[in-house]
Amino acid sequence: MKILVTGKGGREHALITALSESPGGHELFAWPGSDAISALAARVDAPDLPGLISWMKTNGIDLCVAGEEAWLVKDGGLANLCEQAGIPCWGPFKEAARLESSKIFAKRFLQRHGIPTAAFTTASTADEARAALTGFPIVLKFDGLAAGKGVAVCAGRAQAEEFIADVLERRVFGPGDLLIEQCLSGPEISIFASVCDGRHQILMPARDYKRIRDNDEGPNTGGMGAVAARALADPALMERIEREIVRPTVDGLQKDGLRYRGFLYFGIMLTPQGPQVLEYNCRFGDPEAEAVLPMLRGDFAAYVDAAARGALNPGLISFAEGWSICIISASAGYPASSRCGDVIRGLDTVSGARVFHCGTRLNPDGLYETNGGRVLAVVAQGATREEARAKAAAESAKITFDGLQRRSDIGLLHFT
Repeated sequence: MKILVTGKGGREHALITALSESPGGHELFAWPGSDAISALAARVDAPDLPGLISWMKTNGIDLCVAGEEAWLVKDGGLANLCEQAGIPCWGPFKEAARLESSKIFAKRFLQRHGIPTAAFTTASTADEARAALTGFPIVLKFDGLAAGKGVAVCAGRAQAEEFIADVLERRVFGPGDLLIEQCLSGPEISIFASVCDGRHQILMPARDYKRIRDNDEGPNTGGMGAVAARALADPALMERIEREIVRPTVDGLQKDGLRYRGFLYFGIMLTPQGPQVLEYNCRFGDPEAEAVLPMLRGDFAAYVDAAARGALNPGLISFAEGWSICIISASAGYPASSRCGDVIRGLDTVSGARVFHCGTRLNPDGLYETNGGRVLAVVAQGATREEARAKAAAESAKITFDGLQRRSDIGLLHFT
């Protein structure tokens, strides 16, 4: 089978690795891919999404797997264009992908279908947003896609007004409205499901660490690490999440006529009143994918191919027992900016752990160097959280580059 994955980061490196380890010796491609990904999948040179569709038709691609989110809603939508070309795609259609590309669309969907979530209002101008600041802390979210950086949890008015100015006056994220949301409290959990035409399968839960520094301090990032394990949620909690959140979401998609075949991520806050939805992502999370996918067993390629064609078969995959911990190494300046060109040392010394490349490139000397905000994900497994954490930390410490930023409490905070 010829399989193409869209994207170029650590999530896509993890997806392609899982596909490469499936039985059958499949031929893998990536668009645009990366230097590291090219060791497993041939990189495709296409100028844009229509050009990619044309290339896939010409080259007989059997399955397209959506990695990054942007192409689900750009240029007519990846899944929509694949359908027109007769190519099965594991990724939702453009209309359903608005659950991620528009925070306001998602909140109204949650409200309409009675799914627990925080109270909210919206604003189109800075004056409207300032008038809605009636209490703190408060959560402000840019309505569109912002690579995980369009959310601010504001403790006071000054911080909130600065973010409002960024979104609605300086337009640092581009055009779009602002969502003003009640601030919930409690531990977070990431729930992933495969959704296929009204059916679903919940995968291994995870938890990510969004802030740049230890103890959840500093600005939000795309994610500085993640933990995955069945033990993150006991059976009673998982049953409640499925009953109150996952099943109503899948049913709501059907009721609204929104066709969905792909991964669906539920960012959930475990409040004293029960689980509530913070956000949807219409693909695998990042860096959660890097933690979850090494725990996958079975025939992942056959599973995704069948589901993309409308046949969800949970028996094709399973997940290992134990814990998986992912630690991100980020570049200097991240998340406000990122410095490229710093040579990475120690990659060849890592053993007993996986290394997924999030933002790297090969320099003229054949050495990997930084090429993005989040640079590398080092992932290790263990029978216990402590074992997995110690292994991931020890192997991460072998990798160095100038300006490196790395948290030391991944797998520790929220568990003490």
